[in-house]
Amino acid sequence: MNDGLSSPKELGIVLKGWPRLSETFIAQEFVALEHHGIDFEVWSLRRPTDKKRHDLHDALRAKVHYLPEYLYQEPLRLLKATLHAIRLPNFGKVAKIWLRDLARDPTPNRIRRFGQAMVLAREAPAELKFLYAHFLHTPSSVTRYASLLRGIHWGFSAHAKDIWISPEWEKREKLADAEFGATCTALGAAHLRELSPDPARLDLVYHGLDLTRFPEPPQLRPRRDGSGETVNLVSVGRLVEKKGYDLLLAALAALPSSLNWRFMHVGGGELLASLSAQAQKLAIADRIEWRGACDQSEVVAAMREADIFVLPSRIAADGDRDGLPNVLMEAASQDLPIIATDVSAIPEFIENGKHGVLVEQDAAKLSDALAKIIGDPEGRAAMAKAARARLVADFGMDRGIDRLATRLRAALA
Repeated sequence: MNDGLSSPKELGIVLKGWPRLSETFIAQEFVALEHHGIDFEVWSLRRPTDKKRHDLHDALRAKVHYLPEYLYQEPLRLLKATLHAIRLPNFGKVAKIWLRDLARDPTPNRIRRFGQAMVLAREAPAELKFLYAHFLHTPSSVTRYASLLRGIHWGFSAHAKDIWISPEWEKREKLADAEFGATCTALGAAHLRELSPDPARLDLVYHGLDLTRFPEPPQLRPRRDGSGETVNLVSVGRLVEKKGYDLLLAALAALPSSLNWRFMHVGGGELLASLSAQAQKLAIADRIEWRGACDQSEVVAAMREADIFVLPSRIAADGDRDGLPNVLMEAASQDLPIIATDVSAIPEFIENGKHGVLVEQDAAKLSDALAKIIGDPEGRAAMAKAARARLVADFGMDRGIDRLATRLRAALA
């Protein structure tokens, strides 16, 4: 069913990379939009680097185009795009905007964004009516320049890092230019609405979870408390500063020696070597498994085997932080008890003591809370049931997808 759209060429969606294992929320959204009759083409700024794919990636029907990741690698493509762009009626206006941006952000990345935008403006179909970007930083810059070159409107979806480390001037100007914006947390929405000349154009759209893609939770979880059988802890996330795994390792090392536990981490990232060295120094390396990047079926399997899910998110030195990580909802879908830090939008899903345990960004406090939840299997099971009930009642995927589809249809109309 096309539901009013004449061609997928009318809508282009721009994002940093496709496919990416860490961005299941984007893959979920794309497939759901197609099921809602919204057809589109994907424009990716980078080629994939992950060795694995989720089933959701294979479910996408949309055509995927790759822009030149580095301009020097495709000089002929860039030359053709530049010659095409300078003949466009809006080129002078857009060049002035870009040069003003470059003066405030004199980086190679800013130059690359404009080059990619010119390629997109040349190679996108003549039928293109609207561009929609995932993330408010680099992808939205490329989208903004390309839409101005083509004389069409654009919109965006903002998430986490792109909200908190982008300069204020850039956020204000993009919010003023965009036809609409969406963001996935109330915290992010409040911040961006303060900067927007028209707050009504900014929607709160939780990613939610498509529960049809997940099995029913295990019928019976063992009530292990660490006094005899080993309690299995699991976390899923990239090994980067904002995920706080250095705090977690310090917390695990401070647990009482009488507790039997093991920790499994799922995900790749740049800090694997330093975190592995930290675990060795803390004398807990033999209790830790670094499983690496996994597809979603492997993630769910790991959650079903575990007793407790841990997410020690923190605010990084540069201000980067999580939004509302989908892995929390995935854990809740499997009745897996959750302990996390009270960072960013995590409290929008988890109320401390009701749906899970929230602690401050502090290793000692995290260790104390871990010891308590490990020793209280009945209490953590009750919180897990409450978290799943909240997920089903308030964080299903359909409400957000309906809102986004409505925005896109209106933009295309």
